Amino acid sequence: MERKVSIVVPCRNEKHYIAACIRSIRAADPAGCRVTVLVCDGMSDDGTRAIVEGIAKEDPSVRLIDNPQRTTPQALNIGLRHMPFDVGIILGAHAEIDPGFIRENLKVLDADPSVGCAGGLIENVFDGPVSRRIGAAMGHPFGVGGAHFRTGARDGYVDTVAFGAYRRQVFNRVGWFDEELVRNQDDEFNYRVVQGGFKIFLSRAIRSKYYVRASYGRLFRQYVQYGYWKVYVNCKHRTITTLRQVVPALFVLYLCLAPVLAAMMPVLRWPLLAVLLVYMAAAMVSAFKARTQHGDMLGVMRAFVSMHVAYGWGYLKGIFRFMLLGAMPSRASGSLTR
Repeated sequence: MERKVSIVVPCRNEKHYIAACIRSIRAADPAGCRVTVLVCDGMSDDGTRAIVEGIAKEDPSVRLIDNPQRTTPQALNIGLRHMPFDVGIILGAHAEIDPGFIRENLKVLDADPSVGCAGGLIENVFDGPVSRRIGAAMGHPFGVGGAHFRTGARDGYVDTVAFGAYRRQVFNRVGWFDEELVRNQDDEFNYRVVQGGFKIFLSRAIRSKYYVRASYGRLFRQYVQYGYWKVYVNCKHRTITTLRQVVPALFVLYLCLAPVLAAMMPVLRWPLLAVLLVYMAAAMVSAFKARTQHGDMLGVMRAFVSMHVAYGWGYLKGIFRFMLLGAMPSRASGSLTR
C-alpha cells in the first residue's frame, strides 16, 4: 500500500518565500509515497493566498487551508487533521528542503520502530549582514546550547528537532500540538513524544534551508517570548523540561544582583566581576569561531548577549506571572514577533 506523507506549512503573509518553499517540496524525492502539501494560511492579505492557489491549480497535491485563528499550533493541527497520513512533517514557510529530505526522514523512521520523530539540520540563509551575524550566533553552541539541529554536532538521539517528521502513531498516543502555546509548541510536543516512549533521532543527511529575516530588536523580542512561554510549558507539565533553559535566567539574575552585592559586600567585587569577564571572554572566542566574514565578530557577540539576556528575562517574567501570581498568559504575549 502506498504510504501517505502530509507536509504542513503554517503561513501568513509570506509572498516572498512561500512559492520557493512549495517548489522545493515538489522537487524532492517522494520516496515512493503520496506527498500532500498543506499550506495552512492565517488569512494572508499580501498576495500569499493567490500564489498558493495558483500553484494548487497546477498541482492537486498542493492545498490551501484556512487558519482563521492565525496561530502556529492551530495551523499544524488543522493541516494534520485534514486528511489521513502515515507520516506527518511540519515545515516553515521560510524553509526550503533538500531533494533527499523526505527520503532521508523515512529512512530514519524505517530503520528503528522506536523512533517516533526524525529531523535534521537547518542551514541559515541570510538577507543581509545583520541576519548573517544573528544566524552565526544561532548556529553556535555558545548561543543555543544543545540545539543540535542548529549546530550540526552529531547524528543521534536528541530531545527536540525543528521540522520534524512524525509517525501517525505518535499523534495517536500523545495527542496533537498544544493550541495554547504561541511559542515552543514544537519543543513541548517533542517533550511529550519522548515522555510517551518514543525516541527522536537527528540525522545530518536530513537537510533544509531557512531564510533568516532578522534584526537585533526582533531577535530580542522573539527570545523574550521563548523564555516566557517555556515557563508556561514547565507549569503545565510540572517539571523543567530541559536543564539548559534555566541558565540564561540565572545569568540575568546575576546581572541584576551583582552590583547590589558588590556594593554591600566589597569582598565579592572581584569574584563577581570575574564571572562577567569569563562570560565576555567566552562570547568573544565563540563569536570569533562562529563568524563567517571579517568584521562580523562584534555583531555575533551582540546577538549572543541579546539571545541570553532576552531568554533569561522572559523566563523570569514567566516565573513571576505563572508561578508566583498563578496567572494565565497575557494578551500581549500572544502576538508573534518573527
